[in-house]
Amino acid sequence: MSLLIRNARVVDPASGLDGQRTLLIDGGRIAAIAETSAAFVADEEINAKGLWVFPGAIDLSAWLREPGLDQKATLASETFAAATSGITTLCYQPEPRASFDNAAQVKLIYDLNRRSQYANVEVLGNLTQGLKGEQLSNMASLKRAGCVGVSNGLQPFHSLQTLRRAMEYAATHDLTVFIYPLEHALAAGGYMHEGEVSARLGLPAIPSAAETVAVAQTLALASHTGAKVHFCRLSARLSVRLIRQAKASDLEITADVAAHQLFLTDRDVSDFNPLCHVMPPLRSTRDLEALREGLADGTIDAICSDHQPHEVDAKLAPFQQTEPGISALETLLPLTLRLVEDGVLSLSEALRKVTIAPASIIGSEAGKSAWALQRIWCCLTRLRCGSWI
Repeated sequence: MSLLIRNARVVDPASGLDGQRTLLIDGGRIAAIAETSAAFVADEEINAKGLWVFPGAIDLSAWLREPGLDQKATLASETFAAATSGITTLCYQPEPRASFDNAAQVKLIYDLNRRSQYANVEVLGNLTQGLKGEQLSNMASLKRAGCVGVSNGLQPFHSLQTLRRAMEYAATHDLTVFIYPLEHALAAGGYMHEGEVSARLGLPAIPSAAETVAVAQTLALASHTGAKVHFCRLSARLSVRLIRQAKASDLEITADVAAHQLFLTDRDVSDFNPLCHVMPPLRSTRDLEALREGLADGTIDAICSDHQPHEVDAKLAPFQQTEPGISALETLLPLTLRLVEDGVLSLSEALRKVTIAPASIIGSEAGKSAWALQRIWCCLTRLRCGSWI
């Protein structure tokens, strides 16, 4: 079965390609990318005038829940949602009831996903056993099983010494350490950003220092251990500044931001909207502006969804009693393209933040044309956000 896509605007951030092209797909693979006048013949033909074709998005943060939290979501449901949203690779985030201490658990995820194969799933293994922050996991075994990095998720470490040893161990196996920067002692009992809105609402709050203190500590340990560190879900203005300074010092670090943090602030919590109960919390307008600046100057490498699906009951309660997180696969690409409309990023740079940049962080060949020629992972979208085929 062959397919010809004519007159599409093909955008490939990795190679710099941006123009109208014709794509020939044969046997499930992209066989050729040529000028629109190319005389190809195929079993089926699509006139994609007014549509875009680009490599599928790579999402660095998806909480896929299965196995362990199947009442919230399954691999099949979430990978299907990802594929229909233009996301073709998901990074499975570990959490206490769905985490990866050994190769067998990692293999189970790959086996479960192989049954549907809507999208690729890459796994982040546990940095400590059971994510308890005490004993180190068997990182050598996790890497052999295919893990693209290790993380302790949102769970605290028993001590900075434990984090140091974990980073040293990860460095010996060339594994990237994915860190959620959060000083739990400062954040304890908080539900939203500490500021005038939290004071008015009377909600326990989380200061931005809870993040920036953790960023500073981790940067010091990264310099000491030589570990590759990826900072997950930055939200605070000072965090962006610290990462920028660290990159200038040639530390091997990267960072990402959740798409919703680039559009929503703590003011959106003003009506106690449980859909705005997220972690890290929505910060101030100044923080949002700093995050956008960090994207534009390259301090922040990637944009992710931070997709955290829940059953309906998890959000049907007073704000403090709801579970944090939002379902965000469907909005990752539209919000990223909205940054182009807002003049924050160029189209090529915006697509880079969700394709080649996250791919390089996890050591994947996805997100660039050389890989696209091996397998079809393309997205077609109309010129305006939100209209997909």
